[in-house]
Amino acid sequence: MRSAMRNIAAVLLSVFSAVRAQAQSAELHGQASGWLMAHPADPASAQSGLRYIPDLLAAAPLSGSLNADLELSLNAFTDAAVAADRHPATASDVKAYRAWLRLATDRFEARIGLQKINFGSALLFRPLMWFDRVDPRDPLQLTDGVTGLLLRYTFQDNANIWTWMLYGNAGTKGWELSPTRQRTVEYGGRIQSTIGPGEAAITYHHRRADLRNLGLMFAGRSDVPEDRIGLDGKWDLGIGVWFETALTRTDIDIPELRYQRLATLGADYTFGIGDGLYVAAEYFRADRPSGPLAHAARTDFSGLLMTYPLSILDQLSAMIYRDWTNRHWYRIATWQRNYDNWSVYLLGFWNPDAAPGPQAQTVNAAFAGAGAQLTLVFNH
Repeated sequence: MRSAMRNIAAVLLSVFSAVRAQAQSAELHGQASGWLMAHPADPASAQSGLRYIPDLLAAAPLSGSLNADLELSLNAFTDAAVAADRHPATASDVKAYRAWLRLATDRFEARIGLQKINFGSALLFRPLMWFDRVDPRDPLQLTDGVTGLLLRYTFQDNANIWTWMLYGNAGTKGWELSPTRQRTVEYGGRIQSTIGPGEAAITYHHRRADLRNLGLMFAGRSDVPEDRIGLDGKWDLGIGVWFETALTRTDIDIPELRYQRLATLGADYTFGIGDGLYVAAEYFRADRPSGPLAHAARTDFSGLLMTYPLSILDQLSAMIYRDWTNRHWYRIATWQRNYDNWSVYLLGFWNPDAAPGPQAQTVNAAFAGAGAQLTLVFNH
């Protein structure tokens, strides 16, 4: 995988170097972060880490309204975990974070390479989290990208149409239980249109799911077709309201794994309290029926997000989740201070010790149990 990413980066750089050098501009940015997390539970444990993401951005006009730009960035990190009942564990890696080239006009863009692709209206519970794993509790909002080609066109009324092809992405993405079969193409698209004081969209994606990680095989095949369709919309009706739904069908002869339904309803409003108290609430439902309209045992969640600016530099936020099915509460509060280049985040959390819940949609399970985390970030 690393050699493939090096090849992609080399190709993108060679293509971009062909653009007229005299008209080219380039900028090097970066984000360095360090964190320390402590769990005071018995046995007590702690984690710490350092991360640096250098980011090269380059741009050049080609002809008329056509422009080219490129992004290359790496994710270099090291972390360590210690606990009273086991030996320290360490991990470190350097991997590609973004590596894409884009050709764009005022209304059209074509972007190829390792990139972030996300869409939808939901904030806390995202049925359309198909290609990323952004954790709403993560102050840095980091997520791995996907390798592919994205085409997008925006009409004069702000309606837009997307289409994409993905290839060479190992591992699972978003809500997937199984990775995509190697050396197969994933493809899909999205149409988004203005409807009244808001917008709505329909999204589709197709791939072949590799079932070997589940220990399954059917008629001598280790992979099966999988199709997803999603609907979402958001409107400003004095308060903001939105919905987001997704239905996944896997061509498999196991009723419990054939379909997955996800749905979110949400609303937000900024109250005129002090400098403005922002409140967003969402209700989320997930189940695995035997048919698109069949009844099934479900999991229900509610979520509440609140943010309040204490000053120009300081902001408080809190997220509370309620798992109505398993009767669990999830709580996290964050104090954030921003300077010109520095940001400080102090988080406190109180969650179940082993909780699938909203943590199941991300790779970050560090917020299990009770504890605190201090994160320092430097941007240049």
